[in-house]
Amino acid sequence: MERHGDVLPRGDLAEGFTLDGRRVPFLGPQGIFKPAVMSVPLSMATVPSGPYDDGFDDSGVLHYRYRGTDPFHRDNAGLRFAMQEQLPLIYFHRVVKGRYVAAWPVFIVGDDPARFTFQVQVDDAQHTGLDSAEPRMLVHDDAAPARRQYVTSLVRRRLHQRTFRERVLAAYQRVCAFCRFRHEELLEAAHITPDADPLGEPVVSNGLSLCRLHHGAFDRHFLGVRPDHRIVVRGDLLEEVDGPTLVGIQSLHGQRIELPRRAADRPSGERLERRYEEFLRQARRAS
Repeated sequence: MERHGDVLPRGDLAEGFTLDGRRVPFLGPQGIFKPAVMSVPLSMATVPSGPYDDGFDDSGVLHYRYRGTDPFHRDNAGLRFAMQEQLPLIYFHRVVKGRYVAAWPVFIVGDDPARFTFQVQVDDAQHTGLDSAEPRMLVHDDAAPARRQYVTSLVRRRLHQRTFRERVLAAYQRVCAFCRFRHEELLEAAHITPDADPLGEPVVSNGLSLCRLHHGAFDRHFLGVRPDHRIVVRGDLLEEVDGPTLVGIQSLHGQRIELPRRAADRPSGERLERRYEEFLRQARRAS
């Protein structure tokens, strides 16, 4: 994460780390992964739209599917043992092909053989002792259930945000749709219909890949996008005289935005129209 942020390439995770001269990957080809050097699983992974319907519920619990339908399969037995001993694991959620968000420590908190699922929650490493450089016993306190519910809800929201960002940036070939800036560290996924709006779904057709400057300008209605994909700069900004940053913004006026190659990923015309109407209302107030 120090190298990549919290969206991690699968190659680095598969390479893993070295322990006593042996390579230990963080994840494997299957969802439940036990490295050869361990007697219990190290991690579990979810691939959205994959063969297993893992998902969060409103109570702050991740329902994680068994490996297959045999409750006594060695992978399922391994997670069950981790539940009994309250051993920490790592949870990997694939946001786009080859890129994962990690959450840890996670704990198995329930087992439902009738539905072939485990219940999983995320905890705070500070409260479990796992953030300490000195190994010590895990701390399990009476506040753990409420804390885990809260932390899991935060992780769920983070996963949604990262998934939206990664899918939008991938659709736009990781460039700013306004200025073609290519440095991913400064690219963000902007909502066309705001996230707080009931219609602000985290789907690619509701997103634009924008650098931080143009994301801020778009959110604050300094810039608008017409339904024909042309950029409009607010009138009062076009009349201002300032430094090179303002000149760069003014130069976008009338330019066509960069569009995804796949038609299904392109901005929704209906969303752009509603957003542009709001831009015009804000522009009239500023004039």
